[in-house]
Formats: sequence, C-alpha cells, structure tokens
Amino acid sequence: MSEIERLVTRGTDVKVDKLPWGRLIWTLTREQGNAGEMTLGRCLIDEGHENGRHLHPNCEEVLSVRTGTIVHTVGDEEITMRDGDTIRVPPGVVHNARNVGKGVADLLIVFSSGDRRTIDA
Repeated sequence: MSEIERLVTRGTDVKVDKLPWGRLIWTLTREQGNAGEMTLGRCLIDEGHENGRHLHPNCEEVLSVRTGTIVHTVGDEEITMRDGDTIRVPPGVVHNARNVGKGVADLLIVFSSGDRRTIDA
C-alpha cells in the first residue's frame, strides 16, 4: 500500500452506528486508526426525529446541513438551519438537532479531536 493510499478512507470502510433516531456514519476517528487530531462523520436524522441533548467536553463541533431542515438547539436557544447552513458548537455546550423537514436530514459533523467524547445531558 502506498503512502497516499494509507491516507484515504474508502466509503466501504466507515463505521456506522444505528440509533433510534437515525445513524451516525464515522469516516475519520482515532479509534478507527485513520485520524489523529479530528473526527469526521455524518449524522442522518430520520424525519420527525431528533438526537438527544448532549455535549462534548473535550472538543468543539462544526455541523453543516447537507440536506434537510433542522432546528438546532444550543444551550437554551433554537435556530432553524437549512441546506448549506453551518454552526460551531463550543466545547461543553449542551445541544441537539431536530429534523423538522421532509425526509432524512443529512448533516456533516466535524470535531476538533480524534477521540470526541459525548455526555448525555
């Protein structure tokens, strides 16, 4: 395997977590052995569902809506986000996303740590 091939994660090599509200698809994580300083994934939220309120004590999160409409709650405030909208959530801030649109909401998620930690709130 060449050096550049070691840097590529193929679509068939992702880790998928199936949850009651949708799926998390992990592309780059320290646990998977293909990232050091960041985590990259997608969050798919089924129509009419939401992920639980949670926080990340060790990193910030950047969330970008690829498709769909969500209401993102950060702390006690809510904001509606649509295709192309991006938000940065600081470390330790409670947040979650609720799919208020039609179909599955597809969100790109990036964390500033390869070993993102999550605490339910």
